[in-house]
Amino acid sequence: MSLTSLSALSPLDGRYASKVDALRSTLSEAGFMHHRVKVEIAWLQALSLAGFDEIKPFSDAANALLNRLASDFSEPDAARIKAIEAVTNHDVKAVEYWLKESIGLALPEESYQHLPARDLSIAPAITAELKKAAEFIHFACTSEDINNTSHGMMLKAARDNIMLPALQKLIARLREVAHDNADVPMLSRTHGQTASPTTLGKEMANVVARLQRAAQKIAHVEILAKMNGAVGNYNAHLSAYPQFDWENFSKNVIEQRLGLSYNPYSIQIEPHDYMAEMFDAFARVNTILLDLNRDIWGYISVGYFKQKTKAGEIGSSTMPHKVNPIDFENSEGNLGLANALLKHLAEKLPISRWQRDLTDSTVLRNIGVAFGYTLLAYDSCLRGLNKLETNHARLEEDLNNTWEVLAEPVQTVMRRYGIENPYEQLKELTRGKGISKDALHEFVMKLAIPADAKELLLAMTPANYTGIAGKLAKGV
Repeated sequence: MSLTSLSALSPLDGRYASKVDALRSTLSEAGFMHHRVKVEIAWLQALSLAGFDEIKPFSDAANALLNRLASDFSEPDAARIKAIEAVTNHDVKAVEYWLKESIGLALPEESYQHLPARDLSIAPAITAELKKAAEFIHFACTSEDINNTSHGMMLKAARDNIMLPALQKLIARLREVAHDNADVPMLSRTHGQTASPTTLGKEMANVVARLQRAAQKIAHVEILAKMNGAVGNYNAHLSAYPQFDWENFSKNVIEQRLGLSYNPYSIQIEPHDYMAEMFDAFARVNTILLDLNRDIWGYISVGYFKQKTKAGEIGSSTMPHKVNPIDFENSEGNLGLANALLKHLAEKLPISRWQRDLTDSTVLRNIGVAFGYTLLAYDSCLRGLNKLETNHARLEEDLNNTWEVLAEPVQTVMRRYGIENPYEQLKELTRGKGISKDALHEFVMKLAIPADAKELLLAMTPANYTGIAGKLAKGV
């Protein structure tokens, strides 16, 4: 069976492929290769400026070619690397050989000769200076020097350019819902039972505030990287150039050329603690959104929200009247999948046996899957929010039928003026049986409290007993 959107095992590459396309160029296998190429070229260009006798600063033409190899990396280039990897059985070595081939060198062993020759017609003539510097490609590096920096660049790009903008778009829409409904009174339900009123906007504002804090945690994760050799001590580097300041050189490449933060302490791999921090931060956002999805699902169920219908859509194969909250259900389901992966990544990646084991390598290939389900969930939630319409009549109906919620302010005012057993009196009057407006007013009228306090209580309704909910909603 050929691989199509219908035959794909993962729905991210099938049913939902178009909704996660933005992640492909960054977090796919080709994206990983592309970032490895960027890192190898950045390291080579930095070495050319290090002052070594054996490699001189590159000419403008040579640098232009290297920059073009990094910037114009294409799917055919990725396919060529994959073909080389089929022989090497080593993905980073395949990138190294691809770079050497790209500057005009033949692949080193006869076993590579069966591979189709790479078409270099799009590149200018390769100068002798690059061929002379060819063995400085991947110089003194272990594969993880290339991989960890590539992962760092990939995560930074995915976070800053795709994931956070999608999250901020969702937060902005939720903020609009909060502001639009800031003064719309709503019956609260604590433990599923009627409780002191709030406003619909205030309940949305609560989630906005939570998401804003959680999004900041994601944005502030410092992305670390190392380029220090096989076990983190610059052993090979110093064997070739023992007097050179490799620590400072590595730091400059990581921070100035790659835009990451230098981690001076590592084993063969960068410890991945920052990754765990980032994945935990995304999981926290996702948990907040899962809570939101379930709450809105409930509000739709009791009729506080209606959903805009779309011509041609069907809610049930047998019940024509239905408009199901499918967007929030899809979001909830995909958030669960995302968090299962994110939590495993966060728990597994910081653990490595001694100086290196390979268990992180295959796990790291699933970052795109975790982010894909997360992005899909954000999209579904946003779609759902855009369909919501406030059902004012239903909100008013519930409030008008729950005068017992005013037992709280009545007993509180009674406390102020020293009336004996105020809580117990209101408990006896209202608990488990509700109370009508007239009965509550009759009770208030008999209270021995000042006239202005009595007047204030008589003016209260379930709809206007909302405290500063409106102010809080507008202030988010």
